[in-house]
Amino acid sequence: MLTREPRANFTSLAERNRPARPSQRTRTAKGGIFWVLVILVSILCLIGVVMVLSASSIVSLNQFGSPWYFFGRQVMWLAIGSLGFLLALRVDHRRWRRLATPFMFATVGLLFVVLIPGIGVRAAGASRWFGTSSLQVQPSELAKLALVLFAADILDRRATKRDWRYQMSPVIAVLGLLVLLVMAQPDMGTALVMAFIAVAMLITAGMPIKPLGGLLAAGVGAFTLFAVAAPYRWQRMTSFLHPFKDASNTGYQEVQALLALSNGHVLGDGLGASIATYGYLPNAQTDFIFAVIGEETGLLGGLVLSGLFMTLALVGTRITCRAPSRYAALVAAGITAWLTGQAVINIGAVVGLLPITGVPLPFVSFGGSSLVIAMFGAGMLANIAKSPLGSNLD
Repeated sequence: MLTREPRANFTSLAERNRPARPSQRTRTAKGGIFWVLVILVSILCLIGVVMVLSASSIVSLNQFGSPWYFFGRQVMWLAIGSLGFLLALRVDHRRWRRLATPFMFATVGLLFVVLIPGIGVRAAGASRWFGTSSLQVQPSELAKLALVLFAADILDRRATKRDWRYQMSPVIAVLGLLVLLVMAQPDMGTALVMAFIAVAMLITAGMPIKPLGGLLAAGVGAFTLFAVAAPYRWQRMTSFLHPFKDASNTGYQEVQALLALSNGHVLGDGLGASIATYGYLPNAQTDFIFAVIGEETGLLGGLVLSGLFMTLALVGTRITCRAPSRYAALVAAGITAWLTGQAVINIGAVVGLLPITGVPLPFVSFGGSSLVIAMFGAGMLANIAKSPLGSNLD
């Protein structure tokens, strides 16, 4: 965690320890963590492509007459996401800082637009996308990246001020606006991910624990009131506690996910052998792909995938601690909280530990906007990872 008087202390510490030219040991350490990150993201994307094909081939054949439809689109989105990764990797992360405020205004505008009837695409009672049937954009995915850039810029610029209220108030205000717009879609899962991002960045910036605790309590209370306000929403939020009590309605998806996981035992039934993909488990290639992974690769496969995300969390934390500047550390913390927090919410919902909120598993689930934006965020994290320790980039 950075100090509460960060700019002076952070810079002076870097200046005090910085050699005239980065040492071989520094270059090796930075290069090592960079390649670990690249390999992790590559493995997760490869798992995603394989499992999307396995989870969607039956549904794809029934709906489109070909088992390759969802697989082909996932490969297309992965190619676009790879270009985004390379762009974020090649462009110095400080250059994106000047776009933080305009990007936030544009994202807020898109979140308003997607709620307009006739413009936003409605599916399963939610209005989260706009575009054509072949190309749709989900503004809430852009909101995650916009929040990271905006919060990092504000918290770094106001770091010299002792008043923590002055430092964190713009971040809280923007978070509140984004959450309100996202909940109006409704999309509680994305709202929770954005809360993960904001809290992680505020902790990294050195905000006091007590007001952060109060903020968390207020957030939990607001989410609870929002859920209680609509009976169907409250039933959905609490159905994970006893899914088999209403196995044909509110608990159906959770029950099918648990059955799929139990069928996998330790080593799984083999790739392509999932019974859940025959229409029993809705959204098998998107929000519930972890259940298919558990059924086809067993407990071992689920633990390996969970371990990859745990390693990603450790790598992101390492990059945050070794970031060349305060701003870079805040960006790294935000991206790490975004990717790993979303994985925790997704996997927790599939295994029955958390309510079903409908967020995809980063790099693995089928999806365009989610995959492309996550790849761009990972590219920014990789750019920070390869920056020489102690270099003054801001």
